[in-house]
Amino acid sequence: MIDEQRTIDERWMDEALLMAMQADAAGEVPVGAVVVLDGEIIGRGWNRPISGHDPTAHAEIMALREAAAAIGNYRLVEADLYVTIEPCTMCTGAIVHGRIRRLVFGATEPKSGAVVSNGQLLQQAWLNHDVVVQGGIRAQQCSECISDFFRRRREYKKALKQARNSAPDATQD
Repeated sequence: MIDEQRTIDERWMDEALLMAMQADAAGEVPVGAVVVLDGEIIGRGWNRPISGHDPTAHAEIMALREAAAAIGNYRLVEADLYVTIEPCTMCTGAIVHGRIRRLVFGATEPKSGAVVSNGQLLQQAWLNHDVVVQGGIRAQQCSECISDFFRRRREYKKALKQARNSAPDATQD
């Protein structure tokens, strides 16, 4: 049963990774998410805060919004959320309020992850909803996706800086 569940989790995480690739293609931090209910994806999301000028447009939020609209209810009871990176504080709160049954994430997020890395928000006794958490599904692929994005971004910024520094000064004649 455990191997069967892991296979299912990997299948849905692959879908979340496809969403992360869409974010990457759009120049956004590559985080992707899918909401699954009864073996079907009912919500998809990828990071869009930069392009959408919206600080709440994280992958998880976008997927939760789409899923809620799909079923006509903001409570996503019995639904599972798959996300490539450990959710932040805002997204963790939305997961609780949306009544997600199970959160499955890929890689931990040491700086702002609020599920296992910092704060362990879902383990707080004062919450009115329990979420089952499974981390580490396709962790290496999820981590590489983010790392590659930031490596490319650093290289691009370095190249821009070098180009600016090596360009002849037009004001000198």
